[in-house]
Amino acid sequence: MNEHTIRDVVIVGGGTAGWMAAAAFSRFLANGVTRITLVESDEIGTVGVGEATIPPIITFNRMLGLDENEFLRETGGTFKLGIEFVDWGGLGERYFHPFGSHGRDLQGVHFHQLWLRERARASIPDISAWSMSAVAAGMGRFGRPTPDAKSAIRDLLYAFHFDAGRYAAYLRGYAERGGVTRIEGKVERVETRADDGHVEAVVLSDGRRVEGELFIDCSGFRGLLIEEALQTGYEDWTEWLPCDRAIALPTALTGEPDPFTRATAHGSGWQWRIPLQHRMGNGHVYSSRFIDDDAAERVLLDNVEGEPLADPRHIRFTTGRRRESWNRNVVALGLSSGFIEPLESTSIHFIQSGIARLISLFPDRRFDPIERDEFNRQMRDLYEDVRDFVLLHYKATRRDDTPFWNHCRTMAVPDSLQRKIDLFRAKGRLFREGRELFATTSWVAVCLGQHIVPESHEPAADALDEGKVAQALMQMHDEYRATAERLPAHGEFIRRAGAASPFASPEPALPTFSFERESPFAGQGFTL
Repeated sequence: MNEHTIRDVVIVGGGTAGWMAAAAFSRFLANGVTRITLVESDEIGTVGVGEATIPPIITFNRMLGLDENEFLRETGGTFKLGIEFVDWGGLGERYFHPFGSHGRDLQGVHFHQLWLRERARASIPDISAWSMSAVAAGMGRFGRPTPDAKSAIRDLLYAFHFDAGRYAAYLRGYAERGGVTRIEGKVERVETRADDGHVEAVVLSDGRRVEGELFIDCSGFRGLLIEEALQTGYEDWTEWLPCDRAIALPTALTGEPDPFTRATAHGSGWQWRIPLQHRMGNGHVYSSRFIDDDAAERVLLDNVEGEPLADPRHIRFTTGRRRESWNRNVVALGLSSGFIEPLESTSIHFIQSGIARLISLFPDRRFDPIERDEFNRQMRDLYEDVRDFVLLHYKATRRDDTPFWNHCRTMAVPDSLQRKIDLFRAKGRLFREGRELFATTSWVAVCLGQHIVPESHEPAADALDEGKVAQALMQMHDEYRATAERLPAHGEFIRRAGAASPFASPEPALPTFSFERESPFAGQGFTL
């Protein structure tokens, strides 16, 4: 530590973003000098509908040392193996975007290239039949792979569905045990320094003044610090992603929770379906240019399962990002930084990614511009990468049944996305440049699922023996299916692992056993 070490970090806003940041800082900034303070008001609600995640959340939880089964109990969480898309490529169609990989590459040739070659010479199943996660999801089964798994279960990758409000409360307990100070209060105004415009303090409605050297803006869409105080500016992406409204509605569960999210396209948007242990999360994301709020609410109510547990909640948003996520001594996380609709469950990942990048580029009191600029560059690249991947779902459609889908199908897209589409349509080529969040499997799943079918395959695939490739594909296919059939049902796994939530609906009692010695799944490559 030296005279330049930051002494006071002030997080403005709680919710998922605020408490994720507080928990991470309590773990990684525990230097005996830096104090972490979080200011939030119970009078101000949080959006809190980001209930589905992607696999990197596992890394975040493990970095904090969280026990996975305890985390699931506390948040009503379930496992997620991917997303099922319904009616996106065309009415009556569906496909699955799995976590993990499609098959295994052979001699340096991508699996999907081998699949494309086989598809041209024989009738073979959809590529999802070569995904461990997709096959298990289709059977409603789950297993947590062990580090030394030898069977196909090693190819299963997962994330979670959970109650975002309960996750924030869980992390609050973690952060406060780690020394974070919480101040209850509503920010009345923001004070900035005259010489350089840095935020100096936030003043609460009761007159209390909270000073800091680094401020984290987790105040939501309004961007209390990053926008209202510093006027950073916002880059609007509505021209490409026209949805600007959402309606959230929890309903009662009508059966065992599925180990996947479902996204169903409607006439002017789409509906999410996220199964938790204690309820079903539902929502309708739509464009107000093509449907009014009352009609959008009727669409949602007509398409949910189970009785509503609350009144529908309406949310307005503008897709895009702050021109700078880090401006002066303010770093914006979560909705304060930007927003892309939750089609690919990236909302919580943006928070996680911002936290990780800030810790790796954490400043001192001199605030070197090179650290700020690098943070902004990386966050810009992440937002643009996710924007293009989400936009792919809208552009790659054959639907022409409504004005909304005609608009999406015929609109111009950024050159960065059009280049990817053209390369894939030619020979199924995908190039990762080191910064992309979504891997080859993700792009392949959506492109093929929505009819961007390559005209040919890479010549390198022809260098492999046809008979041996066909045999390898059949062995992989059979191994994934046989492994999935041995897995327990998703709900059964949660209960046997001791991850069942105390506020979930009671289920029939199951035999008890010692997880280490008597597990009926011992030796099969997965653990409770």
